[in-house]
Amino acid sequence: MPIDLSHRPALVAYLTCGDPDLRTAREVALAAIDAGAEVIELGVPFSDPVADGPVIQRASERALKNGVSLDQVLKLAQDIRKESDAGLIVFSYLNPVMRMGLKRFVDDAANAGVDGALITDLPVEESDDYLRLMHKRNLATIFLAAPTSTDERLKRIAAASTGFVYAISRTGITGARKELADDAQKLVKRLRKFTDLPIAVGFGIASAEHFAAVGKFADAAVVGSAIVQTIEQNPGKEPQAVAEWIKQVVGRRSSAVSP
Repeated sequence: MPIDLSHRPALVAYLTCGDPDLRTAREVALAAIDAGAEVIELGVPFSDPVADGPVIQRASERALKNGVSLDQVLKLAQDIRKESDAGLIVFSYLNPVMRMGLKRFVDDAANAGVDGALITDLPVEESDDYLRLMHKRNLATIFLAAPTSTDERLKRIAAASTGFVYAISRTGITGARKELADDAQKLVKRLRKFTDLPIAVGFGIASAEHFAAVGKFADAAVVGSAIVQTIEQNPGKEPQAVAEWIKQVVGRRSSAVSP
């Protein structure tokens, strides 16, 4: 199915697959969808997640100790797809994709029912082969846009993106923050000049207040570290804890879109 972010603001929920294990990750994903998440980002654990803060780094370490691979993440996606029509995005660093082989990754992702992918450290300038293969299988290509990007680069990112554009709310690594960076709204305004695609804001969304604030100027909010931390802090009841957290956050949708 195409990625649907029309329920504004939509919630995009990130999970590190295999943390604490694959079975629980599946249950958490389905619970998140039932609680109101429109899109699930299936994080592929990686040994050197340079863009991620300590919460997701720890989750990656736990998943890698469980032996979780990109292959298993795609199988998990296939299992989730059997139960839900929600958007499914593979979120990975480039290294696991290249180890698998780019064409095999694209084919296996399409066959698993995935909607698209975000390869966090793949520069748009070096993405021609990736774009060609992904578009051939009708998979969405999502790129990160940063506040430090020039207008020329934002234009290129917008042109290469399908599904939605992921706007980084601030420079630096992922992680929950008390305050939402002012850079986010400025970046979304700049991106609007170059694309009609939905724009999702991520990096630092950690509360219902953040979600409501993002909903006033963007189409979706991406929540990662706050959800991963909820999983970490609730062993044995991860799906219920994540569902409760999401319900509290999306309950503010009406205030987010009010005049």
